[in-house]
Amino acid sequence: MRLSKPLKIILGVIIFFTLPSLLLFGFAYFKYGEPLPVASQSEAADIMAKKMLDALNYEAYKETNFIEWTHKKRRHYKWKKKEGSCTVYWKDYKVDLNLSDYNKSKCYVHNFQVEGDTGDDLLEDAISYFENDSFWLVAPYTIFDEGVTRSIVTLEDGSKGLMATYSPKESYVWKLDTDNVPKSLKMWTNKLPFGGIEMSWKDWTTTESGAQLPTFHKFLVFGIQLNHITATK
Repeated sequence: MRLSKPLKIILGVIIFFTLPSLLLFGFAYFKYGEPLPVASQSEAADIMAKKMLDALNYEAYKETNFIEWTHKKRRHYKWKKKEGSCTVYWKDYKVDLNLSDYNKSKCYVHNFQVEGDTGDDLLEDAISYFENDSFWLVAPYTIFDEGVTRSIVTLEDGSKGLMATYSPKESYVWKLDTDNVPKSLKMWTNKLPFGGIEMSWKDWTTTESGAQLPTFHKFLVFGIQLNHITATK
């Protein structure tokens, strides 16, 4: 059966856009994909974690109340950390998240409050966005959160990495520089196509409150830009 010219064009466009992505995925899988390393929980892991927090001025972060930032030029956040609330902005939407009780959150479209199915959908999106985007901003500071276990792993170069396990299907390994500041993060989570993906954590800024926060992460040609970062007490 001969293909019509429009169908040939459509197939050509599909191949043009999907083939490079498949090749890149295959390259990344074989080069970077790896099983979860064997970890050992010990006092040394807690000591390593405390050194990382000291290097990032954790005490200043604890005293920080207001954090504002933009994630990849797509979503904007105004987080009142001590009050347990965060306003999330994207497109024509705004959600005032109550982080202690999501049911008390308020959702808006063009500054008009909405409820029902529309409000539920916006709330679900805002929760997902906040959980994901705040991770890329403050993940190191969660190392001693309730339910997180800390372990030491041996990296490919023989150095030690700090593993943080949040659940059986969610583990991360921090690589620290000589000053105990995170320089990259390797990830094993069911949200990713394969384990061992490593993102840089090198571009830090010292905020007004004294807390240190990252401004950019990179893996291959992919990047996560964090802009307009403000952190005050």
